[in-house]
Amino acid sequence: MREAGHGPERAESPAGAPEEDDTLATIPSASAAPAASPAAPPAAATPDASQRARALLVPVADQRAAAPAPDVAPVLPGVPAAARPRVQAPSGEPADETGPPCPWCEVGNRPDRHFCRRCGMSLAERPGVPEARRPWWRRMWESGDRPAPWAGERPKLRRGIGRAFTWIAYGLALALVIYGAFNVGTAWNAARDHFTKRAQITPDSVAASRSFGGHPPKALFDKISNSWWGPGISQSADGEWIEARFKEPTRLLDILITSGISTKASDLSEAALPHRMDAIITTADGKTTTRRITLDQVSGPQQRKFRAQNVVSVRFVIRSAFNVAADKQVSIAEIEFFTRATTSGT
Repeated sequence: MREAGHGPERAESPAGAPEEDDTLATIPSASAAPAASPAAPPAAATPDASQRARALLVPVADQRAAAPAPDVAPVLPGVPAAARPRVQAPSGEPADETGPPCPWCEVGNRPDRHFCRRCGMSLAERPGVPEARRPWWRRMWESGDRPAPWAGERPKLRRGIGRAFTWIAYGLALALVIYGAFNVGTAWNAARDHFTKRAQITPDSVAASRSFGGHPPKALFDKISNSWWGPGISQSADGEWIEARFKEPTRLLDILITSGISTKASDLSEAALPHRMDAIITTADGKTTTRRITLDQVSGPQQRKFRAQNVVSVRFVIRSAFNVAADKQVSIAEIEFFTRATTSGT
């Protein structure tokens, strides 16, 4: 039974019905308590109910963007990291230059350039124009530095007389190498003979075909310029000889011959002077070699090269003379031999 003057009451839930969740706040009914004062505010939620409501909220992950990964991976301290290559954009066309155009790409270049500033080709060459033929000696030395043929171009084959000349040149070069290998000693001695200092050497004995009285053959090697030797016969004295002998084999380099009876120019007309003589050289192995010596009609010593080794004797045979007369005989004032100096002194 309901009593008058009381508000509506909640209907009792049927038996066995589940009870509502206590976590939700009780909401007052809109038609409840007509007798209640209209100015009364609705009942506020209790603090325990607010905490229960917050507990039901679902957490949401942070939606902020992640920090970007670094471009370069971190490295250990003290270890240098190589710089990453940077891609550069292609540069534009180079500025125009005044000058002759390139024969390959028609781009102007300064007169002081040797290669095109755009294509890099040589400005001296022109497409389709054959290169000037170089001398043979340049082609021989630059045979291994020939430029590679262009694509589609077949190198020319060397045939005919040009190939024959190449083989002849190779053969001569090989012959020179073989000759030099077998004559190294001769070349070395020739170089030493040219640069070495000279020293005078006197023969151990002297002989002559005949001699004028008081002027023996040893007067030729006494190192005195006012003594002389003569065969004692007038005219050219063709066939008369004088011989210098050495006990030990000797290497001779030069000789000095002084014609006449002295070194004075005023004495040239006093006697006949030797013009041509044959020098017969005998070596230690018994072989003989003949050399022709030609003298001038002058006063003073006349030097002549006289390269010979292992010499044991030299015979000078008179063949012709200057100032030949019936009252004059051929006269020689001095003959000097020179060899290698054994010391650095003079």
